[in-house]
Amino acid sequence: MRRQRPEFRRQVRRRFSGMFWLTLCGGLAVLMLIVLLSRESTKPRSRSVLSKSSYGHDKVIEGLNITAEMLNPDSITRQLNDQISLAKAFVVIAKESNNLQFAWELSAQIRNSQILLSNAALRRTPLTLQESETAVKDMALLLFQAQQLHYDSATMIMRLKARIQDLEEQTSSVMEKSNKYGQIAAEEVPKSLYCLGVRLTTEWFKHSELQIKSQSQSQTQIETKLKDNNLHHFCVFSDNILATSVVINSTASNSLNPAKLVFHLVTDEVNFHAMKAWFNMNSFRGVTVDVQKFEDFTWLNSSYVPVLKQLQDSDTQNYYFSGSNDGGKTPIKFRNPKYLSMLNHLRFYIPEVFPSLKKLVFLDDDVVVQKDISGLFNVDLNGNVNGAVETCTETFHRYHKYLNYSHPLIRAHFDPDACGWAFGMNVFDLVEWRKRNVTGIYHYWQEKNVDRSLWKLGTLPPGLLTFYGLTEALDPRWHVLGLGYTNVDAQVIGNGAVLHFNGNLKPWLKIGMEKYKPLWEKYVDYSHPMLERCNFH
Repeated sequence: MRRQRPEFRRQVRRRFSGMFWLTLCGGLAVLMLIVLLSRESTKPRSRSVLSKSSYGHDKVIEGLNITAEMLNPDSITRQLNDQISLAKAFVVIAKESNNLQFAWELSAQIRNSQILLSNAALRRTPLTLQESETAVKDMALLLFQAQQLHYDSATMIMRLKARIQDLEEQTSSVMEKSNKYGQIAAEEVPKSLYCLGVRLTTEWFKHSELQIKSQSQSQTQIETKLKDNNLHHFCVFSDNILATSVVINSTASNSLNPAKLVFHLVTDEVNFHAMKAWFNMNSFRGVTVDVQKFEDFTWLNSSYVPVLKQLQDSDTQNYYFSGSNDGGKTPIKFRNPKYLSMLNHLRFYIPEVFPSLKKLVFLDDDVVVQKDISGLFNVDLNGNVNGAVETCTETFHRYHKYLNYSHPLIRAHFDPDACGWAFGMNVFDLVEWRKRNVTGIYHYWQEKNVDRSLWKLGTLPPGLLTFYGLTEALDPRWHVLGLGYTNVDAQVIGNGAVLHFNGNLKPWLKIGMEKYKPLWEKYVDYSHPMLERCNFH
């Protein structure tokens, strides 16, 4: 017979070997054994967890000193304690709402409930429903009344929020008044200072010997000193006679060579003769003192000086002198007319005021010098115009705190995080000043700020713009600030050469900081006849 082709043959059925079946049965037996063992092992573990949980629960109860009665959901003691806690909260709320009668009723019921609890504790038996039923019902009634009076938490939160807002508004109002009255007190001329100016002016015109003494001094010698660049020149622009006297006296008292010091004083017409009289009547260890008035500067006119031009503007006059153009929204300190005073802005015209000088130290009239500062004239300014102590170590003395960076001009030209510095003790290189036309830079920014959109007040903001990139940082010990508004570290004060009473709390005012006044008063001779007549003390 012929054999069929492979694709049509019946396939041969294969049989598994005995070894295969033996292995399979063994594996199943082992698997069943594992399952049985795992079930047995879970039973004791479950009991262990329960026992541990029960043990932990007992420890918690023991730690909190909880009794079985307190855990009883039907406990009268626990119910009374809960009522007392809630009632105490309502007592506070009732007093806050000025409902004193209801607060008294709650307090009385709290005392009654507490007496019941105390008696039960003393006899060591639980409270019964019969003896506590009246107290529980009375307290429940009062608590229900409290809810009817809207003494719920949501309402109380709203009341507290309203109360907090009211207190914040009151605080803001008080702070505004305090700042206003403080500013007025700082700007007011004390009677004693006014008296001194009047008496000195009278002395000047009454006693011709003062004028003769002033004219008899060797004018040639004085004129030579005023222009001698080998001497140490200082300038002070002020209308405060006593403060200026302290600046000169403290500088002379601590100088190693006072005969080398020359002070250039510039004041106004009102105080000119009083200043002349005072510095002719008193000597300061051989220091040369020259007094001028800015009204004599022919170049100081509205066609050259932007500040004088702005004073002629009606909007500026209204802003500084009437305060009626914005409903009083602008703080009073921004409206102080002193910020338009030429004595305040004269610091930007120092090369014009002293055309013969090459280097000069500018001092504010609210400083005290307590070390020899002749070393300032040896400081290398590295080609810069202004030497000043930087103030960016303070929290608010960077450019963005003084200038309006929403204005594109400010934003385009100045780094907002640039370090600020202080006026009050500055070394000026007048040669570099003239070379770089710094006064012209000041004029540019002052004219751009006619509408007060770049900065609001003062001479420091325009100073930061004018001397941007032209300021050399000095050692902080040369100039210590803050004695007129904040606390200053005693060691910093001790190491400082020039102490600055910047701020409203000037040492010659009653509002001055008492602990710093002695630093200034040590250079005032209260036994001077003129000071005694004006009740300085």
